[in-house]
Amino acid sequence: MRADNREPNLDRYTLWNFLPKNLFEQFRRIANFYFLIIFLVQVTVDTPTSPVTSGLPLFFVITVTAIKQGYEDWLRHRADNEVNKSTVYIIENAKRVRKESEKIKVGDVVEVQADETFPCDLILLSSCTVDGTCYVTTASLDGESNCKTHYAVRDTIELCTAESIDTLRAAIECEQPQPDLYKFVGRISIYSNSLEAVARSLGPENLLLKGATLKNTKKIYGVAVYTGMETKMALNYQGKSQKRSAVEKSINAFLIVYLFILLTKAAVCTTLKYVWQSTPYNDEPWYNQKTQKERETLKVLKMFTDFLSFMVLFNFIIPVSMYVTVEMQKFLGSFFISWDKDFYDEEINEGALVNTSDLNEELGQVDYVFTDKTGTLTENSMEFIECCIDGHKYKGVTQEADGLSQTDGPLPYFDKADKNREELFLRALCLCHTVEIKTNDTVDGVTESAELTYMSSSPDEIALVKGAKRYGFTFVGMRNGHMRVENQRKEIEEYELLHTLNFDSVRRRMSVVVKTPSGDILLFCKGADSAVFPRVQNHEIELTKVHVERNAMDGYRTLCVAFKEIAPDDYERINRQLIEAKMALQDREEKMEKVFDEIETNMNLIGATAVEDKLQDQAAETIEALHAAGLKVWVLTGDKMETAKSTCYACRLFQTSTELLELTTKTIQESERKEDRLHELLIEYRKKLLHEFPKSTRSLKKAWTEHQEYGLIIDGSTLSLILNSSHDSGSNNYKSIFLQICMKCTAVLCCRMAPLQKAQIVRMVKNLKGSPITLSIGDGANDVSMILESHVGIGIKGKEGRQAARNSDYSVPKFKHLKKLLLAHGHLYYVRIAHLVQYFFYKNLCFILPQFLYQFFCGFSQQPLYDAAYLTMYNICFTSLPILAYSLLEQHINIDTLTSDPRLYMKISGNAMLQLGPFLYWTFLAAFEGTVFFFGTYFLFQTSSLEENAKKGYTDPASVFPASDYIGQHLHWGDFALAVL
Repeated sequence: MRADNREPNLDRYTLWNFLPKNLFEQFRRIANFYFLIIFLVQVTVDTPTSPVTSGLPLFFVITVTAIKQGYEDWLRHRADNEVNKSTVYIIENAKRVRKESEKIKVGDVVEVQADETFPCDLILLSSCTVDGTCYVTTASLDGESNCKTHYAVRDTIELCTAESIDTLRAAIECEQPQPDLYKFVGRISIYSNSLEAVARSLGPENLLLKGATLKNTKKIYGVAVYTGMETKMALNYQGKSQKRSAVEKSINAFLIVYLFILLTKAAVCTTLKYVWQSTPYNDEPWYNQKTQKERETLKVLKMFTDFLSFMVLFNFIIPVSMYVTVEMQKFLGSFFISWDKDFYDEEINEGALVNTSDLNEELGQVDYVFTDKTGTLTENSMEFIECCIDGHKYKGVTQEADGLSQTDGPLPYFDKADKNREELFLRALCLCHTVEIKTNDTVDGVTESAELTYMSSSPDEIALVKGAKRYGFTFVGMRNGHMRVENQRKEIEEYELLHTLNFDSVRRRMSVVVKTPSGDILLFCKGADSAVFPRVQNHEIELTKVHVERNAMDGYRTLCVAFKEIAPDDYERINRQLIEAKMALQDREEKMEKVFDEIETNMNLIGATAVEDKLQDQAAETIEALHAAGLKVWVLTGDKMETAKSTCYACRLFQTSTELLELTTKTIQESERKEDRLHELLIEYRKKLLHEFPKSTRSLKKAWTEHQEYGLIIDGSTLSLILNSSHDSGSNNYKSIFLQICMKCTAVLCCRMAPLQKAQIVRMVKNLKGSPITLSIGDGANDVSMILESHVGIGIKGKEGRQAARNSDYSVPKFKHLKKLLLAHGHLYYVRIAHLVQYFFYKNLCFILPQFLYQFFCGFSQQPLYDAAYLTMYNICFTSLPILAYSLLEQHINIDTLTSDPRLYMKISGNAMLQLGPFLYWTFLAAFEGTVFFFGTYFLFQTSSLEENAKKGYTDPASVFPASDYIGQHLHWGDFALAVL
């Protein structure tokens, strides 16, 4: 174990390595490295221009960039110190000792107060509550903002003071550090004077993770088990991969072209110089006789030196200040997103946040949008809608569950379930959960229902408990290991909680084992229909299944509820197996899952519930606008198909006219040769789509509005079949056909997706031919993988915490803000930086072409046309500052127009303004205007009235004013005035 508790270093530099490391990173850029070489050539070789002309602009660019990166790294370093130097209290010799967080060691007992974050991974020993529980939020770790309950080992519950904690003698054994937030295997052996050591199992419910926050609990004591880089938070930290925008790739391509032009110019001038000097008079005129050393120099060496001299003379065709100007434009331009009042949300009192300014222009180039459903398209605010008991529907507020009940089965009349079954169902809702009640000052006996505040890691559970309350059964909390329920007769019933079989994504259900006041042992289970139906009696399924399917079609989230009685002898065996599994240090999860699987069999189905997750405000309008802009929207969710499908219709991802193509377990059927059926469907769908759409994908966006629209639905199991096929043709063929189908569909719904599968989908699309630009948007920890995988990641500051927002490039409060972010800000950022990049190459070619033409008039003697100071300042300020102002302020189209007419977004898609055509246009324009600048000035100076002035000296100010005047011609009046100022 590590001896210190330092935070993972987020800073890139130290005081000692900043200079060499930063210089190395900066000179990896083509333009910077090129100008360094030119500067060294000027220093070592007799060149026509001073080394200052290259050295000063290079020094300016390197210095500005180093200051910016150094400042950002200092901020990261300061943030590290704030955590590492924070104050904590350690129990030593029965006293509270104040220490810095970084000095915590494994085995130290730490005291944590309410609303403080845990400084390392702790095993909970005791809390201020009688039952040794505490409430924790892990929003900074897994994105879940709801309270979770953690438990102390029962043998240490009473150690609630520093003095009593100091008497504890125990040893903890635990697994090696691992990044999984939800798994922990350990064992604590507690020693006493009179008895042998008592061993207790430790699991995730006993572990308090670093970065989590203590809530609704005044104080806890915990022992440090993982510190520093071994904490789960540190093991989950991964640096964001460096994302490069399409504009950066275009800049590198343009640099290579202009480097080729430079080499060509130098080669042409070197060749023509020696052609010119082939005449003896031109080679050695009477006024410029060669020295003996020059005559003896090898001609090849002389030619190479002349070539380098011409390279130095023309080197300003490469825009050295472009990188720093682009960085400043991106950095300053990102503030416009943060300052946009339309992104401000009063509910959370926050606006948009830019985590990565390097991708501003990429917002205007998005081809595919991948979005989560729950919490992104929907509110993640659950409301109990209705329930079904033995096929009878209960909806609306009723007293004592005696309101109207409607059957979903074949019965044509209204009826009710048996009274005992109703009460059993409602008790199941009150008992089968992990809901806790926020501490209030209540008296013994009946608790006022209005005072209850429920807390849970899942909003679904709170909705179900509140739903049971509507029908007269109220969960009023835990006391001494007993769950207390107030029934319809206002009587308090107490059930001893024997075991909780927690929910996990594999089982997709959770259960509790309780003992009734009469001594009966019951198991209550709730979970997804696919997880519960195979474990209940077949004859009980039909009526409830109708109800579940109908609710799913209506867009509700459904859960099935079941129970079974456990005989005392069976419980003794089950209890022994559960304790053995919990005590195991090796393969604990597998052993517990095996026991759970054995317990949750031969159950009796009672009914089902329906909970609504409301659609977010303007979600439908946003998706319509994205479609109109030519973007393909894919929904990636873990929800069941029927629920997700209904949500997609509600948010207009699917239109009523959209023909849906399904690749799901249902369409493939439960046959032995699923792959054959999958192959048939893939071929069938591909033929249909290829027949409908033209082969050329260039007109595909326009074709969507002219042809039948298609949507695709695929589930996680079918996707696994496609990616891991054992078919003779191989999985690559399946994947290829699948991607062809996806490219022709206007919308795709992927349901029952695991987080890893979400990232796989994004990666598949990223690697398509043409490398389309992808954007992922989500609000929970399960969306982080796809957010990091995509070109642009957007995090929603939602109810599932800030994990997605922290790992994203941009974060916004609501999904509706994506519309303006892409259609307005993205459009303007791309147009601005495209003009900026093209202008830099344009003005440098304008500037250096007269220098090239001048060589024809000075015998290729490498005579500079411009003064050294003019050469230096041209790039640094004469032409950089006006275009910087333009690239920050230009609005060629009003923002309201951009958001109201999404089709404008298509005009700049595919990096349209930085393709070969526009680049050649700017290059020929620069060549033409550079020629006009030179010969216009040349012929102007031929007049007799200017002849005397011409003899006094010659520069070419014409190359500055037309280059800068281009900006004035394209700026709007307000922007132009500001640029001039």
